[in-house]
Amino acid sequence: MDDDHEINAPLITTHRSTTNHATTSGDISPSPAGENSPIEQVALTVPVTDDPSLPTFTFRTWILGTLACVVLSFLNQFFGFRREPLSVTAISAQIAVLPLGHLMASTVTDRVFFRGKRWEFTLNPGRFNVKEHVLITIFASSGAASVYAIHFVTAVKVFYRKDMTAVVALLVVVTTQVLGFGWAGVFRRYLVEPAAMWWPQNLVQVSLFRALHEKEERPKGGLTRNQFFLIAFICSFAYYVFPGYLFPMLSSLSWVCWIFPTSVLAHQLGSGLHGLGVGAVGLDWSTICAYLGSPLASPWFATANVAAGFGIFMYVIMPIAYWLNLYNARRFPIFSDGLFMSDGEKYNISSIMDSKFHLDMEAYHRQGPLYLSTMFAMVYGIGFACLSATLVHVFLFHGSEIMQLSKSAFQDKKIDIHTKIMRKYYKHVPEWWFVCILLFTIMATVFICEYYTDQLQLPWWGVILACVVAILFTLPVGILRATTNQAPSLNIITEFIIGYIRPGYPVGVMLFKVYGNVSMKQAVFFLQDFKLGHYMKIPPRAMFMAQVLGTLVSALVHLVTMWWLMNTVPNFCDKELLPQGSPWTCPGDHVFYDSSVIWGLIGPRRIFGDLGHYSAINWFFLAGAIAPFLVWLAHKAFPEKEWIRLITVPVLLGALSELPPATAVNYSSWILVGFASGFVAYRYHRGWWSRHNYVLSGALDAGLAFMGVLLYLCLGMQHISLDWWGSDSDGCSLASCPTAPGVKSEGCPLY
Repeated sequence: MDDDHEINAPLITTHRSTTNHATTSGDISPSPAGENSPIEQVALTVPVTDDPSLPTFTFRTWILGTLACVVLSFLNQFFGFRREPLSVTAISAQIAVLPLGHLMASTVTDRVFFRGKRWEFTLNPGRFNVKEHVLITIFASSGAASVYAIHFVTAVKVFYRKDMTAVVALLVVVTTQVLGFGWAGVFRRYLVEPAAMWWPQNLVQVSLFRALHEKEERPKGGLTRNQFFLIAFICSFAYYVFPGYLFPMLSSLSWVCWIFPTSVLAHQLGSGLHGLGVGAVGLDWSTICAYLGSPLASPWFATANVAAGFGIFMYVIMPIAYWLNLYNARRFPIFSDGLFMSDGEKYNISSIMDSKFHLDMEAYHRQGPLYLSTMFAMVYGIGFACLSATLVHVFLFHGSEIMQLSKSAFQDKKIDIHTKIMRKYYKHVPEWWFVCILLFTIMATVFICEYYTDQLQLPWWGVILACVVAILFTLPVGILRATTNQAPSLNIITEFIIGYIRPGYPVGVMLFKVYGNVSMKQAVFFLQDFKLGHYMKIPPRAMFMAQVLGTLVSALVHLVTMWWLMNTVPNFCDKELLPQGSPWTCPGDHVFYDSSVIWGLIGPRRIFGDLGHYSAINWFFLAGAIAPFLVWLAHKAFPEKEWIRLITVPVLLGALSELPPATAVNYSSWILVGFASGFVAYRYHRGWWSRHNYVLSGALDAGLAFMGVLLYLCLGMQHISLDWWGSDSDGCSLASCPTAPGVKSEGCPLY
């Protein structure tokens, strides 16, 4: 499925602390004694004190914030095209910039320029403080966020081989990133200021900020957090030379294939990259966190649900569907995101398109209907089920809570001490700033789509409809994310809407999905950052500047990185022409392209509708709606059994939305590490976990990222590679072979 599906995670619980420590010696407490947030997790994590005199948007903020944004944007886009994509989180930058901030504070001149004048400023206002650190992290988070429109540009340029100028690509990327910012500002009063909207994900970063800025002495026989980060970073940096260059097979050790080198069945079962991944494990951090994020940041509650969903789908549903030959499954690879003809041959997409990139109906009927591997079709069914399951689960288990929280947000808007502090000491951002951005971006988007209609295929009404869909869902999705940490994706909804209204226009359908889905996601992303700044008492206008600038810089760097790789890597994203072991397979972009063919070029009616042979997949909508209801009934019947309530169907199903491009080894390795961290370490070594768990995650991300880029610059650009047994992907060459009688495939035995 498309890579913007998100795993619905449970509420994040935080460690209890007896006091809320002050962040600086000059903290003030304008609240009545004992006043705190009514949300327990917030009260135990977020300090209720503030020092408004601390400088925020300083020279250090500009330099380190821009640097962090550029580096994370480059790294995330650079690794996003690789076989095992890596998302370098803002937590990595949050930790990495701390020593740089202190270094600048101790070395940069503190001379005051234009003293006594209106433009008076200094490059060094004193010691590096937590508010500068927060703003730098906000910059960095803009770079850490994926720019989904890059998939659109890659699909058009690389897969459809359609002409698109750099100017048009830049305009599309920038408008999709900025569009959601407009209505995010409008919804601040409902999703940021009320105490009920508490955004649990932010508490992890708040905890880390406090850990990094509170004074820490090295424990006897132990390490400080900074020392631990440095050691883990060096180890990660040094180790990645093995899976990244010397021994790529470490990314997926599929030992079952080695025992039975000539057995198709063994390869189908054992391959971690092209099969069910029985026993496969990856000793590569990029394999572990490529699609599901860092398992070290996942509570065991969420990890267990992911493990259950993956196990049921991969080891129960998939084998039954394949070996019962459901939808002629045995004509196709057991695990593939490819598009096929009825005889198992690869579908020739270019042959059913005319010169204007529309569907040629005569050619389509001549070539025949499009077929999916049973795994791919089932994953779409799981996506349908997840959408309905999320709505039903939230209604049953959180309906009354959300109604109360919504009433609080819309009516009395009960505020807590944090909002009181922000209102008392800092100027708010005028709403008209956001409205202007919103109106300007919509008008610019309409103009771009109309002026470049031959390249984009999306009429003006499509832009307006996409905006309406995104705006309608931003508030309910925002409430869900801010209170329950769960939120459905709009991917399927946007694809269904435009696919039925305007089939046969793949580029226009892709662009509608990008504008409709990503602008909502960006709005929620901005609101989450607003709340982080709210908790850390960052002046709203400084937050506004950091977010706008970070978004623009991130969009530009992502696009430049993509353009550079596209023009420097031979056969970029072409799996058939790339040399064996090449990492530049662009798995997420392949899935995005396949989706554009299914929903755009051919259209959902000819695949999942009355004209398609996968219409039965629509029953997954009903199954997804029933599943949470059964769990709810079981919980009501046996209220004493708390484990029943922990069965969260949206999490269980939502985890599978990354299949494909994610593979079995990504899940199995992620689950093992998540078990070690969230269950073993958290339960039996709580002290170590609380001090080092998140720091270790950031260090592993950072070390891998820097070594990966170094390997590419020193060896990849010179096309220096190794060719030996350890360079093979996973040694399971027969995993993708069909097993239906009479179906031929190169390199495969004929049944």
